[in-house]
Amino acid sequence: MDFKQIISHCKEYGFIFQSSEIYDGLSAVYDYGPNGVELKNNIKSFWWKSMVQMHQNIVGLDTAIFMHPKTWKASGHVDAFNDPLIDNKDSKKRYRADVLVEDYIAKVEGKLNKEIKKAQKRFGDDFDEAQYRATNSRVVGYQEKMDTIAERLGTAMTDGNLEDIKALIEELEIACPVSGSKNWTDVRQFNLMFNTQLGNIAGEEGKLYLRPETAQGIFVNFLNVQKSTRQKIPFGIAQIGKAFRNEIVARQFIFRMREFEQMEMQFFVRPGEEMKYYEYWKETRMKWHHSIGTPAEKLRFHDHDNLAHYANAAVDIQFDFPFGFKELEGIHSRTDFDLSQHQELSGRKLQYFDPELNENYVPYVVETSIGCDRMFLAALSNALQEETVPDAKGNESTRTVLKLHPAIAPVKCAVLPLLKNKEELTKAATDVYDQLKPHFLTQYDDKDAIGRRYRRQDAIGTPYCVTVDFDTLEDNTVTIRYRDSLKQERIRIEDLKATIAGKLI
Repeated sequence: MDFKQIISHCKEYGFIFQSSEIYDGLSAVYDYGPNGVELKNNIKSFWWKSMVQMHQNIVGLDTAIFMHPKTWKASGHVDAFNDPLIDNKDSKKRYRADVLVEDYIAKVEGKLNKEIKKAQKRFGDDFDEAQYRATNSRVVGYQEKMDTIAERLGTAMTDGNLEDIKALIEELEIACPVSGSKNWTDVRQFNLMFNTQLGNIAGEEGKLYLRPETAQGIFVNFLNVQKSTRQKIPFGIAQIGKAFRNEIVARQFIFRMREFEQMEMQFFVRPGEEMKYYEYWKETRMKWHHSIGTPAEKLRFHDHDNLAHYANAAVDIQFDFPFGFKELEGIHSRTDFDLSQHQELSGRKLQYFDPELNENYVPYVVETSIGCDRMFLAALSNALQEETVPDAKGNESTRTVLKLHPAIAPVKCAVLPLLKNKEELTKAATDVYDQLKPHFLTQYDDKDAIGRRYRRQDAIGTPYCVTVDFDTLEDNTVTIRYRDSLKQERIRIEDLKATIAGKLI
């Protein structure tokens, strides 16, 4: 489905609403509806279990949104948490300069991929993609152009060379997406942190920031967690929480918002061992995405051309969103930057005594950081489909179905009496619903014909529908219908809970 259809589906079926919609909305801020909040909570739970429950050496934390302002001085956010901003003089529209260049690269990549697809169609089973990429002059030219632009942009971003970023935009003849104008202002830095005041204290002394990331709450609590849980290096601290960034251009629905939720884990290791764990977490996190139902062809690694000030290695796991491959999760080797900076500015030692080495040191950190909202959008984009299926009379019909992994589906099971005007059926169905609802989220639905109820459940991703009919009254069995295969089978009511629960893992 295209992006507009996904956005429309989110509103129609109670996944996502525009914030403050009755007041014409607030730009780049969204509310999660009844089905959306369930899907989002299930994604968070799936991540949390995989990180904390499944690892003996990873523990959880929930830190405050407000932190001492020196935190953000130490972390570099006050001085270095900037994006390059550029305005078009004719349209008066504002853009991130680096994103304009990245979008240009994406267009070149689109041309490259188009050549690949044409060749695949022409050569069929004999097509060797690797050889074609290496030998076809047009494809090689596109790739070299992309690499050259990306390298130059990365260098300019790392060096803070705003003049060269503008020069690159002009040389590539990048136009304003709205007006087509190429009349640009100079590029300037824009700090992304929101700030507010502490109580009635005015000026710099009372300035507070809404945290732009959750990681710093983990770093300042490093020793508190290590000592209270008696963890030994290597160990990790996981956190899920809100973060806030005053994005220059927030766009693409919930992909880039000003208020969002992160799922982060900081893994503390011995200095010198960070690259071993960096590779481990790259592989582990990619496996997690596969386990939640994301196909391998929709994911790829993308090494950073422009390393953050704290990193010595960084890679993105990118997902093929409806608007192209974009960052879904980051894995970063943050070195000892954060703990060392906090140690220096606070005057408190943030070191670990290693009994095996008999020495104190500031640990190095490997971070995994995924946007919960982006994961939500990726899961929805991957799962939402239109397909042709036979209806009750054997004729072909089109259904909209959300093929989410059962573990993250908002509603796990729907209980449907065959007819709503038969008291004996509704009573039996209510009894089944009451038996299931303590164990997983279950819906009871008796409105409209049974076929229309199936379609409603398909559209919100419910993997299992249980129909109570007249045979149920005779033999205590029900029909369970499977969302993806449309297969139906009879099952005893007493076996329902175990059958469904076993499929939700």
